[in-house]
Amino acid sequence: MSANMTETPKRRSLPPLMQLTDGAANRLRQLYSRGEANKLLRIGINTKGCSGMSYQMDWVEEKLPTDEAITDKDVTILIDRKATLFLIGTVMDYKEDRFTSGFTFENPNEKGRCGCGESFHI
Repeated sequence: MSANMTETPKRRSLPPLMQLTDGAANRLRQLYSRGEANKLLRIGINTKGCSGMSYQMDWVEEKLPTDEAITDKDVTILIDRKATLFLIGTVMDYKEDRFTSGFTFENPNEKGRCGCGESFHI
């Protein structure tokens, strides 16, 4: 048997579960230091909207056993374990413009969004 036959195939590494842009990290730092002090942001996926899924964000007092803790740019967020497969590789940003401000998600797993942008499908 040759040496090549006994080698374990190399596995492709997965992208990070979720990353934060500088804008998202800065906004979360502000929120964590003010009204949401001693809380953590938990991100999950809900069944909702025209396309079937939407992002859910909740402030929680503590990490549950079903949460994955992600730390990026020295900021920690929680991901509901049921949402991890849908969120692999997602980048969370915070955007402000003249009329709106809020967190956005760039999710490479999305296959489409509804017309209003509130829900997506995978």
